[in-house]
Amino acid sequence: MDDQVPDTSANYLVMHGRHSSLVLEMPAGEAPVWRYWGPRLPDGAVPAAPLRDGRPLPSFMLDADQPLTVMPTFGVGWFGQSAVLAHRAGHAFAQAWTSCVLEWLEPGREAVLRLADAVAQVGAEIRLRLDADSDVLVASTVLANLGDTPLDVQWLAAFTLPLPGECDQVRSYAGQHLHEFMLQTDPLSRSLWRRENRRGRTSHDCFPGAVACTPGAGEDSGAVYGAHLAWSGNHQQTIEWLHDGQYQWQLGEWLAPGEGLLAPGGRLQTPELVASFSAAGWNGLAANFHAELRARLQWPQGRMRPRPVHLNTWEGFYFDIHPGPVSELASAAASVGIERFVLDDGWFHGRHHDRAALGDWWPDEGKFPDGLGELIAHVTGLGMEFGLWFEPEMINPDSELYRVHPEWALQLAGRPLLTARNQLVLDIARPEVAEYLFGKISALLSAHPIRYIKWDHNRDLTTAGLADGRPGYRAQVLAVYALMERLRAAYPDVEIESCSGGGGRIDFAVLRHTHRVWTSDCIDALSRIDIQRGFLQFFPPEIMGAHVGTAPAHTTGRSQSMAFRAAVALPGHLGVELDVRTLDPQDKAELAGWIALYKELRPQLHAGRVWTGQGGDGLLWQAHGDSGGDAILLFVYRREPSTHRYTPPLRLPMLDAGAHYRVTELRPESAVPATGHQAPLLDAIGSAEGMSFSGAWLVHAGLPVPRGKAQTAGIYRLDRHRLA
Repeated sequence: MDDQVPDTSANYLVMHGRHSSLVLEMPAGEAPVWRYWGPRLPDGAVPAAPLRDGRPLPSFMLDADQPLTVMPTFGVGWFGQSAVLAHRAGHAFAQAWTSCVLEWLEPGREAVLRLADAVAQVGAEIRLRLDADSDVLVASTVLANLGDTPLDVQWLAAFTLPLPGECDQVRSYAGQHLHEFMLQTDPLSRSLWRRENRRGRTSHDCFPGAVACTPGAGEDSGAVYGAHLAWSGNHQQTIEWLHDGQYQWQLGEWLAPGEGLLAPGGRLQTPELVASFSAAGWNGLAANFHAELRARLQWPQGRMRPRPVHLNTWEGFYFDIHPGPVSELASAAASVGIERFVLDDGWFHGRHHDRAALGDWWPDEGKFPDGLGELIAHVTGLGMEFGLWFEPEMINPDSELYRVHPEWALQLAGRPLLTARNQLVLDIARPEVAEYLFGKISALLSAHPIRYIKWDHNRDLTTAGLADGRPGYRAQVLAVYALMERLRAAYPDVEIESCSGGGGRIDFAVLRHTHRVWTSDCIDALSRIDIQRGFLQFFPPEIMGAHVGTAPAHTTGRSQSMAFRAAVALPGHLGVELDVRTLDPQDKAELAGWIALYKELRPQLHAGRVWTGQGGDGLLWQAHGDSGGDAILLFVYRREPSTHRYTPPLRLPMLDAGAHYRVTELRPESAVPATGHQAPLLDAIGSAEGMSFSGAWLVHAGLPVPRGKAQTAGIYRLDRHRLA
């Protein structure tokens, strides 16, 4: 591709990715005007004339045309959603950009737009970067108060995106605790589409991102546009129809009253907006987002190592933590191949239930009279890493810390303290609170070879007032990032998991400081299929905590076979969340077999592309690899009983139609086969030699699969090969 260095004196700002382009018109004395965001344009392709030259004014309109800009404003002719709402004690409530300066940070790739409004005395800096390989656009905005009186900012979009008028639906994700990433599909029309979250964390019920689709778009084809706000707090996104038949899409932080109050000279920085276009459907878009997140993850030693098999003690013990049984569990875990042992809630001073002790971060004297050293030595002596659970942002009213410092809880004067799970929220924006938490966590990390922190956050924010009575939602998020960053700097070999009652804090911003997320507190494999498929639209599998849980599942009461539970968990970052000591010999041997298979497959599972799809007769499938590579791993899930006498073959559009593939079923020797209904061809696929297929046949006609029972799965390896 010819990377042409742009002429900064030209009338257009042009950026090209591999498969996408964006074009902004740069008229004098105003904000840049959106002209294009979509499929890759040839180098040098720009509009024939300014936008207004081709738009005759309709009747009953202003005499000056007001097109969509990168930062539309209120009060001076734009009647759509504005990117900023601000005023000075009720005055200067309208803004209009009177100048714009373009600065290229990397020619053709990254730029800063410096806007100014000489009348309202405000300035803005919009930073844009379009990655040449992933086609991901990252944008953010800083608003500056250039006046000599306070500026009250009520809304500031991270960025404003254009969408073509042919977009006809938006896919977003709702949910709740234990049921995250519930796909919602809404039509796009002249009605406003909006999602807002005011819970103080990313939230289970309102994921800060969506996908806008054109007619006919699907898993592997069609034009789709995706955006995600990299922010772990309150947020808002809006898609609005415009009178030229296009749409505008804004995402930004939802500001509580007073959080945007800027003193003279003050600046307000938005979160990053991460957006992408793909002509290859939802799977193509997912690949773009995965590439962006992989580039921003800050792994210890600068690179991801194989994701260690992980055991978490929560559903094995809950709060009933004692050295003897925990040590026995560690020994049992090591015997099946576990590589990381994480001690969950219940280990610290006075913690015997969920009603007390949050904030008292030292080992409970009754459970661990000599501290955690002996247990940690036992775990590491077995060849496993040791991890520890914290919930640093929370405090119980029944705790030593609260009895000494009740003022450290977020609260509003004259309002009752509202508990959730019997806990309040610490004001970690106070330097003394952050220092206390750093000291307590640091003392343990310094004393012991702890290589992992499970960082939890188990409630929404209410009465979130700072010490001076101002709202603390935004300050809390920024303080969390700062505390994580400080710990990472002091202990660079420690990995952190973002957990928030399961999936309540999963976003691209917290993943600048963490390395894994706990996808959901629900480990029921049947529920997890949809949760994980929604997750994979934005996030890659190597950070997706996916555990083999108990049967029956603690959160749903449903039971599934060990094989089904393992097959659902295997594509993510595999973990175990059960008491291995209680497994019968057959289940224990089978679990060990699945763990060994994961270790064999994880280099391929956690690199390259991920595709998801649907087959006939209710089958769902998921594949990992690279379409041009030597092997693809295919997971096929049957959730419900078959409604067909013969299961339709699975068409696999990501394969190379010009190649041949040897298809082999993968299953530990200890695992019970998923089905007894076989046929000679299926027997051949299940043999060590496998069966050879034309790639074109698999793409267009499909792979034969067994007619399995409900809640069963098949795993296949498709090795590309040459015919003799």
